[in-house]
Amino acid sequence: MANGLTAKEFIAKRVAKELNDGDLVNLGIGLPTLVTNYIPEGINVLIESENGMIGMGPSPEPGQEDNNIVDAGGKNSSILSGGVFFDSSLSFGLIRGGHIDVCILGALQVDESGNLANWIIPGKFVPGMGGAMDLVTGARKVIIAMLHTAKGRKKILKECTLPLTARGEVDLIVTEKAVIEVDRGKGLILKEIAAGQSIEDIKRETEARLIVSPKLKYIDD
Repeated sequence: MANGLTAKEFIAKRVAKELNDGDLVNLGIGLPTLVTNYIPEGINVLIESENGMIGMGPSPEPGQEDNNIVDAGGKNSSILSGGVFFDSSLSFGLIRGGHIDVCILGALQVDESGNLANWIIPGKFVPGMGGAMDLVTGARKVIIAMLHTAKGRKKILKECTLPLTARGEVDLIVTEKAVIEVDRGKGLILKEIAAGQSIEDIKRETEARLIVSPKLKYIDD
């Protein structure tokens, strides 16, 4: 990937550009937590973690971890000066009350109607739903940050085949190959592609119908 970034780091860096000064942002477990490492200079956002934290900072340097400060996935995190801790009832009051500006989540599948499946593959054990259903319905903007395919399987589909997390809630999909906007009336609009990719490449690895934006550009532009 560009500048020596891994695919997941590349996605996180691009997603971070969607954040606006003053946003209250929730990050899902896994890839979305990398976004804290790429927030642009001059943009001050508050990162909320559903396990009860506002002011979550970047991943700590090796040897600087505090095992009392972890993200919603249980991984070591940091907290910025002025950050606060609180219980789950307040956390989900913020989430369900519509106070989250942006929610960034991973996904197993997304489809051209903006439906999301990200919590279970039937037959495989999962510890629980977590806060995904609450987050995608409570946040003002929902961004999916994920790899474009999974072991060659397409993840951006005409219609999700896995159990849904939510219907019609996804606003933007960012992968290592493309940035795709969900238009409620039109469908999926291809807005940006990664350097080295072509429109044909993206369409070949996407089951859903893509509408190519007349202002299509490269992600690094």
